[in-house]
Amino acid sequence: MGAGHAHPLHRPGASAVHRLPAQIKIVAALAFVLSVVATPREAIWAFGLYALLLSAVAATARIPAGWLASRGLIEAPFVVLAVLLPFIEGGPTTFLGLSETGLWAGWNIVAKGTLGVFASLLLAATTSGRDLLLGLQRLRTPAPIVQIATFMLRYLDVITGNARAMRVARLSRCHDPRFLWQVRAFATSIGSLFLRSYERGERVYVAMLSRGYNGSLPGGVAERPAPRQWATALSIPAAAAAVSVAAWLTA
Repeated sequence: MGAGHAHPLHRPGASAVHRLPAQIKIVAALAFVLSVVATPREAIWAFGLYALLLSAVAATARIPAGWLASRGLIEAPFVVLAVLLPFIEGGPTTFLGLSETGLWAGWNIVAKGTLGVFASLLLAATTSGRDLLLGLQRLRTPAPIVQIATFMLRYLDVITGNARAMRVARLSRCHDPRFLWQVRAFATSIGSLFLRSYERGERVYVAMLSRGYNGSLPGGVAERPAPRQWATALSIPAAAAAVSVAAWLTA
């Protein structure tokens, strides 16, 4: 994969977020998501603060809100599930006849899922594909996982062609999902594409090993990130962790 290769979600820029080493951004994104997941669902105020933290990162990186919103539609199947939960869950009901347990469960899925998706999108938008892979490698991620992900990105054009072929196949069967209640076909296609891309990368990886490939990704000389860079990147997840702790103390 060439040095200039980038995934479709990458938005090149020169902001402070773009300039941070990839491994630092990966750790920061993971720590932020863990704090969000650990927050009790009843602490609605905490999720509002998390959204403000992500908004600050997006503003610093100059990532438009519309761009994030359009790419965030990938979580639509989970939102549909969350909307259905108040109608299918049991337990005590509200004055509208909706399940109270289902409402909290649906809120939990939407709030945490949306924040996780946006955090991932910000990481992808500010880090090229090659840098993401090098960051994973420098974090001592198992080499087979890094290499398979490399081939997934390398064959992204092939996967895009598969997506077009699947859409043509649906249209040829007079099925063109455009409405919320038809989202099942779209979700199935996304899952199928992910499995195909992963399996293709795995097959290529095994084939290259059989031809003497040693499984290492050329990364050049890796400079040790400065403590200031770690402090800058981890300030957001540190604030998120503080919010999570406060949410548990006030629960």
